[in-house]
Amino acid sequence: MKKVKTTTAIMLMAFVGLTAMSCKDSKKDEVTSSEMHQGDMGTSNKMMDTNSQKPSSKQILADYMALKDALVETDESASAKAGKKLEHTLEAFNVSSYTSDEQEELKEIIEVAAEHAEHISRSDIAHQREHFQMLTKDITDMIEIIGTDNTLYQQYCPMYADDKGGAWLSMEKEIRNPYFGDLMMNCGEVQKEIN
Repeated sequence: MKKVKTTTAIMLMAFVGLTAMSCKDSKKDEVTSSEMHQGDMGTSNKMMDTNSQKPSSKQILADYMALKDALVETDESASAKAGKKLEHTLEAFNVSSYTSDEQEELKEIIEVAAEHAEHISRSDIAHQREHFQMLTKDITDMIEIIGTDNTLYQQYCPMYADDKGGAWLSMEKEIRNPYFGDLMMNCGEVQKEIN
């Protein structure tokens, strides 16, 4: 009887030991597979981070247009989000491929433009529109230096800001006024085409 208990105990220990080793190997395979997947994702994320850290002029324009469209819709929340996104895109813009004079000028423009975008991200709609007016001048100045692959239309509403007027950029000729939205959607004109 003692011999049967000893044999059973040895068999039980062997079974537990083999099961533990088997589980450990299985977990090692899972970890290796998981680590490999994370490694792949890490590479993708690094590539995405690199791309998002160096936005192009296209991304700046896309973010600006999203902001303009949110203001056209008089959507304060969407304007705030678009302003925040534009702020980050501007701050991450890489100026190193430009001449030293252009770099200096771009840095100044970006600093002021990012400040306007930041104000837009935390203001009411009226204040958002005030900063959008100043931001438009900065983005226009920036486009003159970095250029654009898109045809842009500089549009102008003479009724904004106590009849001092306000300009904006658009990718369409059709007037959709970001300063008045539905109140005066079609108030304005195309001043010039930018290629």
